[in-house]
Amino acid sequence: MGLAQRAMQHPLLAPVYERAWRPLWWSAAMGFDVPHLRRERQHAVEALRLAPGQQVLDVACGPGNFTEVYAAAVGSTGLAVGVDLSRPMIERAVATHSGPAYLLGSATRLPFDDRAFDAVACYGALYLIPEPFAALAEIIRVVRPSGRVALMASQAPGRLPAGAIAAVERATGLRAFGADDLTARLRSAGFVDVTHERHGLFQYVAGTAPRTG
Repeated sequence: MGLAQRAMQHPLLAPVYERAWRPLWWSAAMGFDVPHLRRERQHAVEALRLAPGQQVLDVACGPGNFTEVYAAAVGSTGLAVGVDLSRPMIERAVATHSGPAYLLGSATRLPFDDRAFDAVACYGALYLIPEPFAALAEIIRVVRPSGRVALMASQAPGRLPAGAIAAVERATGLRAFGADDLTARLRSAGFVDVTHERHGLFQYVAGTAPRTG
């Protein structure tokens, strides 16, 4: 487990993650694009195309701040579920957000049936997961035909040598994805309407699952 992964398991991080840690780190990594950061949760709702009555999964949900927004979007007739490997994060989510359901679990072994959700999100976590493409395969597995997947992950700076990027990954435990790493995986799984946006050191990817498969 790398430095970043150990930090996410620390009980002192969960209470300050959304109020201090995430805004400071994300804002700097996005080149202090504060307007984008402020509407990021609404951007996720739009990318997932959430509607009342749907079932949505938030993978690696942290303290549940995005999950809460998804719950509001699907309403009382829908269901929002957050899953995270960090017990402190899940405990914080349960203590502060009453709408969604929260489970302790691994993104690489999601405890759900195939095609269980209308929409699946993973914002700000794939680069922390030691096997990110195994997690992405699980995300693809649990989304229903014609359902939506939305991801927010790192994107490697194009000007840095591959050796420098690898050294940073080894030191921090954070993975830097290429611009096509995630979109290519979705398209190879039959996803359509695949989109990609870059903001600083982050990328936003979304797509629609194939109708059958």
